Amino acid sequence: MSRRLRLLVAITGFVALVWLTLAAIDRAIALGQRLMGLPEGLRWLVAGIGVLGVALVVAAAAWWLRPRRPRPPVAAPDRASLETRIEKLRDAHADVEELRSELGELDRRRASEQLYVAVFGEISTGKSTLISALAPGHAPARDVRGGTTREVAHYATDTWGASWTVADVPGSAEADGDARERMAREEALRAHAVVYVCAGDLTRTQAEELRWLGDFGKPLVLAVNKADQWTATERADIVAHVRKQSEGLPDAVVAISAGGEERFTRRLADGGSEEVVRRRAADIGPLVDALRRMLAPGAAALEGLRENAVLAGLHERTGEREAEWRASEAERIVARYARRAIVGAMAAVAPGSDLVIQGALATGMVRALASLHDVRVTDVEIDQLLRQVRMTLRTGTSLVLAISGNALKAFPGLGTLGGGILHAFAYALIFDSFGRALAATLAERHTLDQADAGERMRELLGDAGESRLRRLAELTGDALRDRQGRAQ
Repeated sequence: MSRRLRLLVAITGFVALVWLTLAAIDRAIALGQRLMGLPEGLRWLVAGIGVLGVALVVAAAAWWLRPRRPRPPVAAPDRASLETRIEKLRDAHADVEELRSELGELDRRRASEQLYVAVFGEISTGKSTLISALAPGHAPARDVRGGTTREVAHYATDTWGASWTVADVPGSAEADGDARERMAREEALRAHAVVYVCAGDLTRTQAEELRWLGDFGKPLVLAVNKADQWTATERADIVAHVRKQSEGLPDAVVAISAGGEERFTRRLADGGSEEVVRRRAADIGPLVDALRRMLAPGAAALEGLRENAVLAGLHERTGEREAEWRASEAERIVARYARRAIVGAMAAVAPGSDLVIQGALATGMVRALASLHDVRVTDVEIDQLLRQVRMTLRTGTSLVLAISGNALKAFPGLGTLGGGILHAFAYALIFDSFGRALAATLAERHTLDQADAGERMRELLGDAGESRLRRLAELTGDALRDRQGRAQ
């Protein structure tokens, strides 16, 4: 916007404000005159209502404009409880070496008493160029793909009158870069301070990343890069807008120029052209000053915030490993009970005796899955759940048998296993559907939600996907072959 246009907009706004003010005064005078014409009792009533309304408006405005309290850092569990959870996973033969090495790295950095600064941000915002300016003499590796950084690299420097180790992490928002983005976030949590780099107004993704970093309460600088491309007025406006967008999360918002190279085509006097590469001078003084202030207390004083961030991140990663382990263990439990149900269906001799056998197996599966997810269930809850399952099966028997019959046609090898194969496969489908539905409910709701489990089971009973039917057919065939082998 040009200067004349900005002046015109400002004058128009001022005139509109004056007009609205005069109109409000005129309206207030008119209301006052009408109020004075009312009977005394009614006049006091209306005046009281008016005063109350004004007070409410003032209170609402004061609440809206009040200074926002900084959010407390994400609370992390104590280290002892995390170590106990990790050891339980290791005893269950889960892969926990990455989690254990994170604890080792936490101890190593504490013992080194070295300050770590992570440079974080989206690709193409000038992160690697900024690293070169912060740690002169260390040139981050580059390539021609979307992001120049493929792994975490550390560069020790004492150029700025303080000893720092600068971490160059992969950029976010890169196509198929989930693993590298996770790597960057983990390194950001390990650092004593974080520099978040942007190149103008924050996008929605950048604002979310900044909030994620701010939740951990550690020193945070928002560096608006490529400031040499703007005029002084534009730079001030952009910094003010970015500061508003960041909602007070960063300790400082600074405008910088990381420097680097610029390429352009120069037209020659003879009509030809040449490609020119020119170095742009770096201007990162405001960023360095902000880092000095934040890191002045030293590594020991900042260790508490750093350790809290690392343990909070480790708590989340441990939870993911626990969920993965429970999911795989639930698969084994469901397959084990489905296999027993297949054998039980073939072993039933008296009419209705199969229901007794399968009811006992269903109860055992419910208890096993509930124990896996640390959910306490009573006999009454189990009976109610199994009653609901039986009601579901009464209305879905024809569907189950139809799917089972189609599976036998699709996998004709099962027909050589003798009579009752349709019954056996049907029970495999029922137990697989019931077990998976219950496992999903327990994992998401952490309680025995009968309605949710029943709805999930109805959906799974109608799932006639080829891969699922093949897996159940293989399970049924293996179980019945083993039974025949033992009988012989």
